Amino acid sequence: MRKDPLLAKLTSTTYLGFDFGTKKIGVAVGQTSTVSASPLQTVRSINQTPNWDVISQLINEWQPVGLVVGISRQQDGSDNPVTPRMLKFCRQLEGRFQLPVYQQDETLSTFEAKQLLFNEVHLGAAKLWDVQDQLAAQLILQTWLNHHTNGDA
Repeated sequence: MRKDPLLAKLTSTTYLGFDFGTKKIGVAVGQTSTVSASPLQTVRSINQTPNWDVISQLINEWQPVGLVVGISRQQDGSDNPVTPRMLKFCRQLEGRFQLPVYQQDETLSTFEAKQLLFNEVHLGAAKLWDVQDQLAAQLILQTWLNHHTNGDA
């Protein structure tokens, strides 16, 4: 049975993706109708605490039905030093915004983003620092959409 493209647009849902870091958080937006994600913004942390005002503004503006957070782990699946902070960020998002929060393995997403921006787009180090987290968030969200969007996201 084929899906009606008009119905897909009417039932499209928006998700925000996050690449958590202690100094800055990359944010991306994606839709189930297009199964695509786009970089959105880099949110600077305040004293290693997420800038909840900016995150709240993004959630109010985009009205997502869910949030996707990249979780980094060691190759053997164990936590690395930042994993507990990432998990805390997930709990805080869920508690503050009452939205489902999905975790996505982000292994190498920031590395991939840097490689893409430096090698293919030829961005300099200063600009790279500004946008790499947005692209990492896009890669995280795109991976999640690819695996979870088959009509029942």
